[in-house]
Amino acid sequence: MKFVPRSFARLSVWVAAASMAGAAMAAGEVNLYTTREPALIQPLIDAFTKEQGGTIKVNTVFVKDGLLERVKAEGARSPGDVLMTVDIGNLIDLVDGGVTQPVQSATLQSVLPPNLRDAQGHWFALSLRDRVLYAEKDLPVTRFTYEELADPKWKGKVCIRAGQHPYNTALVAAKIANDGVAEAEQWLRGVKANLARKAAGGDRDVARDILGGICDIGIANSYYVGQMKNAAAGSDSRKWGDGIKAIRPTFAKTGGTHVNVSGAAVAKNAPNKANAVKLLEYLVSEPAQALYARSNYEYPIRANVQQDAVMSAMGPLKIDALSVAEIAKYRKQASQLVDKVGFDN
Repeated sequence: MKFVPRSFARLSVWVAAASMAGAAMAAGEVNLYTTREPALIQPLIDAFTKEQGGTIKVNTVFVKDGLLERVKAEGARSPGDVLMTVDIGNLIDLVDGGVTQPVQSATLQSVLPPNLRDAQGHWFALSLRDRVLYAEKDLPVTRFTYEELADPKWKGKVCIRAGQHPYNTALVAAKIANDGVAEAEQWLRGVKANLARKAAGGDRDVARDILGGICDIGIANSYYVGQMKNAAAGSDSRKWGDGIKAIRPTFAKTGGTHVNVSGAAVAKNAPNKANAVKLLEYLVSEPAQALYARSNYEYPIRANVQQDAVMSAMGPLKIDALSVAEIAKYRKQASQLVDKVGFDN
């Protein structure tokens, strides 16, 4: 038997232990870059950590602007594992920017229908947000189409945020995808003609201005309805929410409601890819989807997840049949159209 000095043997054991500890540390974390406000996703992060028995720590980095530029600048040394953002356009920009990698996951493929994930596995939708009608609570309106926003009967009665905001360019892109540029332009000019005020502010400002009598109807994201109607009694938000009712409009041609997504991708140089995939798989699980529905008032991607009572009152969501990725192809044309008709002027 070959003689090994005790000191060398102890050193070998220490090096092996240190290597194992380093490997365990690497295996026990995942770095999340997100453009979403930390408070919105922290309940999901906490739930994931608990579900993993505390073995995977999520390091969250809030990147308000310039996510793509940051990851590009960091290059191969980027510690980012999961890139999370809102709006399908932003997800596709990450893919086109070359900072994501394809993921093969039976879980993600089985849970998400083809229109809510990238065909090559570069991005995955985690929740939905539909663009709905806010209407003065006593208006005799129960059904509505997006096309009706351009009906002259609503002249001087429509409120909406800037047309160049991603939420609205996505809606215009969907109109182009459904009906072509010429019809979309005519529609957008009609909507502009019906505006009660300049297209500006935020989605909750639409509810505020309806309560204030500035307008009767407007378009905004659905989850703000849950936020406002569940706000503290007597608060401004609660007053705005109580002053409106929300109706899911549809496109006249397809009978579907326009949706956008929040979603995520695995970074191209993810140092903890396995844990990144675990996090994504958890975020589409029933417990996580229930948190999206109850905490954030977003529409879950799983049909069997119970929603908040306020959101359920809007009725079932029939999603526009067009893939969100297909709609995103028309973003540039939509932005150009908004400028062409002077929508935000």
